[in-house]
Amino acid sequence: MFAELFRKNLKIKRQSEEILQLNKDLTNRAALLEAANRELEAFSYSVSHDLRTPLRAIDGFSRELLANAKALLGGREQDDLKRIRTAAERMAQLIEDLLNLSRISRSTMKQEEVDLSAHVEKIMEDLNHAHPERKVAWNVTPHLTARGDVQLLHIALENLLSNAWKFTQQCPHPKIEFDRVHREGKDHFFIRDNGAGFNMDYAGKLFGAFQRLHDVRQFPGTGIGLATVQRIIHRHGGLIWAEAQENQGATFYFTLS
Repeated sequence: MFAELFRKNLKIKRQSEEILQLNKDLTNRAALLEAANRELEAFSYSVSHDLRTPLRAIDGFSRELLANAKALLGGREQDDLKRIRTAAERMAQLIEDLLNLSRISRSTMKQEEVDLSAHVEKIMEDLNHAHPERKVAWNVTPHLTARGDVQLLHIALENLLSNAWKFTQQCPHPKIEFDRVHREGKDHFFIRDNGAGFNMDYAGKLFGAFQRLHDVRQFPGTGIGLATVQRIIHRHGGLIWAEAQENQGATFYFTLS
């Protein structure tokens, strides 16, 4: 009897020691991963920042050449210079988006009560003002609030709403909605549109940087926006996902802890 009890206690002790060692290993690996991520983000920020100077030179000199030597250039040469400038402008936007993505990861968060609906309405007004030719039906449920960093949440909403605005541009009667549902004890906020949608088979690529599910010539963009949104939501301890059908719109859901 005593020997059996001794063996059980010894087994329990060994299992406890193994669990402690596993926890220690996981903690060490997490620390190494966090350090590697910080180093990668710092590198990305540094490289993106340093690329601005040569890019400005390419854009500036090509612009001057087009302006000063236009009479000496043929139509094809002028078109080539315009293509150079267009590519430089696109690269500048990519660099700016990368810098913003890095800043979001490095910024200090301030938790407060945020009226998400008020921010949606402000972004909606800005989009309507910038594109008065567009007639979009908005449906915004008022006074939907959550705790979080007001600046980061505004950036997330701005990216999601700008996407909805962009992907409804070919709809005869575009609609964009902001609301929430309560499931499993959590608020699930969502932004829904009736635009281009996408094939759910490729939903796994949706939030990756530079991942695009649509032709850039049809729907311009850098492919950084949704990666930025996901990073913001994850920093708030939440989740984000999407449901869609091709040519029938998309709904982006997100939670905030």
